[in-house]
Amino acid sequence: MTLDTNQITFFAFREEVQLTDSLGRSGVISTPHGEIATPAFIPVGTKATVKGVLPESMAALGGQALLANAYHLYLQPGPEIVDEAGGLGAFMNWPGPTFTDSGGFQVLSLGVGFKKVIAMDAETFRSDEVIADNKERLAHVDDDGVTFKSHLDGSMHRFTPEISMKVQHQLGADIIFAFDECTTLHNTRGYQERSLERTRLWAKRCLIEHGKLTAKRSNHPYQALFGVLQGAQYEDLRRKAARDLAGLDESGISFDGFGLGGALDKEKLGTIVRWMCEELPRNKPRHLLGIGEPDDLFTGVENGVDTFDCVAPSRQARTSAVFTQDGRINLTNAKYQRQFSPIDDNCDCYTCSHYTAAYLAHLFRSKEMVAGTLATIHNERFIVRLVDQMRESLRVGDFFEFKREFLGRFYSGNPKRQAT
Repeated sequence: MTLDTNQITFFAFREEVQLTDSLGRSGVISTPHGEIATPAFIPVGTKATVKGVLPESMAALGGQALLANAYHLYLQPGPEIVDEAGGLGAFMNWPGPTFTDSGGFQVLSLGVGFKKVIAMDAETFRSDEVIADNKERLAHVDDDGVTFKSHLDGSMHRFTPEISMKVQHQLGADIIFAFDECTTLHNTRGYQERSLERTRLWAKRCLIEHGKLTAKRSNHPYQALFGVLQGAQYEDLRRKAARDLAGLDESGISFDGFGLGGALDKEKLGTIVRWMCEELPRNKPRHLLGIGEPDDLFTGVENGVDTFDCVAPSRQARTSAVFTQDGRINLTNAKYQRQFSPIDDNCDCYTCSHYTAAYLAHLFRSKEMVAGTLATIHNERFIVRLVDQMRESLRVGDFFEFKREFLGRFYSGNPKRQAT
């Protein structure tokens, strides 16, 4: 089966600037709903909304695209409803490009209870039956797919590569991801090898089903499919995953881009990303899943990443933790009750242009809902703008100088995380 070439003319990637001394680059991803200048941070709207913030506000703060969660939208309201609404963008009144993940990460979080996988310690223990303390295993993986219990009502469900593709086609995002098994750094080497092969076989099935659904839904805009690379902290597995998925071709259908996924040892993030990007074709985009800390974003860009997503900016904002040029602060601390100036004098977001840190401190202490809204607008703008500045620094040739200056100030109280 081959795809109608008219369907794929609306998705493309072009590289514009490539650093001579690293894999860092800038470029443009073209989708049916607009272009994404890269590198770019893609804010996460898990349930077709960035919590507490209107889509119009996300556009105003510079968000180029939004990413939603296929697992959550599958459970509620259901992909059929989103499809009937005209797809994810129309459903949430977002005119720009959209992403949906595959549900593969939920295999990890529901199965073993770990969430912040980038911070996981890879050296503490090894087990094929990993489970976080005081967690119930809600997902069980086999070679065909995963059976999981809904966190909403306890009902049982089944995801396979084919079901994940069907769900994501119904959701209608411009960029979707192949179904994968996301392992932890605690799984044994043997399990990682078996899981990698399982993910490779699932990737083949995703390509086949993607081709069928694309042909069947030819009246819909083309959806780009990204393969997801796993392999934990092992160089040979990461490189193998990249070569395997980059080489897959099912009846003329190959991946349009790649997601760099799985549990990542923070101390080795750049090295692991570089292993994969060195093996991947330069003419296709690379998305690093679930990464949003400033130092990690610099590391990703330097080693060849084009786009990122992460819930951290909005999640932290709702707990009163906000970014400034001098590091992250907590607005509930007493000293901010009388800071009658913006959160960050150098920030151009709506919140900093209209409100003081003292006012936000009051809102958080009073448990007013708008506190989370205003803090989220600030945090999302801070991270979106930071990656925009990285893109500009790549274009003008001073990326490493910008990296040293920004991280030196942002992590001034934590020398280990400053740029070297």
